[in-house]
Amino acid sequence: MAKLIFFLAVQILLLSVVSSTRDDGENFARTIDRKLLGLRRKEKLAHFKVYWHDMISGPNPTSIIIQPPVKKYSTTYFGGIFMIDNALTAKVSRNSTLIGKAQGFYAGAAQKELGLIMAMNFVFKTGKYNGSTITILGRNSAMSEVREMPIVGGSGLFRFARGYVEARTKWTRNLDATVEYSCYVLHY
Repeated sequence: MAKLIFFLAVQILLLSVVSSTRDDGENFARTIDRKLLGLRRKEKLAHFKVYWHDMISGPNPTSIIIQPPVKKYSTTYFGGIFMIDNALTAKVSRNSTLIGKAQGFYAGAAQKELGLIMAMNFVFKTGKYNGSTITILGRNSAMSEVREMPIVGGSGLFRFARGYVEARTKWTRNLDATVEYSCYVLHY
């Protein structure tokens, strides 16, 4: 009798292990309480301006060409890919207070105009938002006076962020540029 009970106990144990490890594709997601992620607080709207410095020339470029543009479309930079680690400052001057960095890439995405796809994180290095980021992903029609791009996420104090930025070119020389980014961010 003891052998039978032992045998049945082992069978039940094996059956429970097999059934708990079976992947039927139904248990990949679950609903969780919003409060566990700090979402019980009221959503806030933050507005700030930073100045984005894209320096391709000089001894310390902050933007480098990963893929040169297609020659046929070189005036629009179509096909060109640029990796960036640009300074974000408090004022137009590159020597003003460093707020953070813009890290990511942009690429020439239009054949007949200067139209870029921008994918970058604003990584904040000072003050209340130190260590937090916002992620910008969108089209930049670079010759327009004002360009609007969406904020699609963030981290740290900007977790669950959404919103948009308005970009306005303040200064250009050759391929170097300083652009004002006015950011409107909804976050918790």
